Amino acid sequence: MCDQDTFEDMIQYQRQSSALSRRQFGSLAAGAGLLSLLPVANAAETEGHDVEIKTPDGTADAYFVHPATGRHPAVLMWPDIFGLRPTFKQMATRLAQSGYCVLVVNPFYRLKKAPTSPEHADFSNPDVAKMLTSEMNSLTPATVAMDGKAFLAWLGRQPSVDDKKKWGVTGYCMGGPFTIRVAAQFPDRIGALASFHGAFLVTDQPDSPHLLVAKTHAAALIAIAGSDDQKQPDAKDKLEAAYTQAGLPHTVKVYQGAMHGWCPTDSRVYNHDLAEDAWARQLELFRKALV
Repeated sequence: MCDQDTFEDMIQYQRQSSALSRRQFGSLAAGAGLLSLLPVANAAETEGHDVEIKTPDGTADAYFVHPATGRHPAVLMWPDIFGLRPTFKQMATRLAQSGYCVLVVNPFYRLKKAPTSPEHADFSNPDVAKMLTSEMNSLTPATVAMDGKAFLAWLGRQPSVDDKKKWGVTGYCMGGPFTIRVAAQFPDRIGALASFHGAFLVTDQPDSPHLLVAKTHAAALIAIAGSDDQKQPDAKDKLEAAYTQAGLPHTVKVYQGAMHGWCPTDSRVYNHDLAEDAWARQLELFRKALV
């Protein structure tokens, strides 16, 4: 879920939570403080820079980060509804420190360059909520297919990327279903996918992401927020059934106590312990599947 009901859940949660003051939250999001929340053992030295990628619809801005030496599997990262921002660049860097070439993209490049949402966006502001929903609704399965093709082609031209190994794709919130769509579009390329509090993974549409699982060859981690499970309790069962029937390695896990959006460290509902568990499961998935 990633709709107005979800926004209202998050508003209520942030009103009740005393974990971070607005000032502390801003300090963490600014840089060094945030990185202290993300320890990486035996971290590889990385190189990262802003990039531009040509697509049939224009030029997408993105951030590419990779280990400083060698060739490594690529990972395409789709951010949440708040778009490309420092937090996702830092998350991409953390993943690169574990040995991956990571491209995190601005999915709203057709509308504007990043940042695409206000800093510390306030869901209780109707204008902000309307803007975010409008941006999300500008994306369709067709735009995801077009962009996924362009982004993977760009990754394949990078000297640091090992094209002899399988690649991964990750997605947060609205980016969750994009992982399955890209994996279904490129089954021989994508070896693993990870969806964190993915929105609309199970719908009543004929192209619902869960109906595309059989077209993928990717091992999967589907990390579901407890609040999302309460709203759509049958989603986990349908996803579990789809992956079991397809015979693909998978974990479909509900994080009880987690609110939608609990994984990005700048989220008002960030849950450190549960986010770290999901991150560790992602690393184990990639270790086994991206070979």
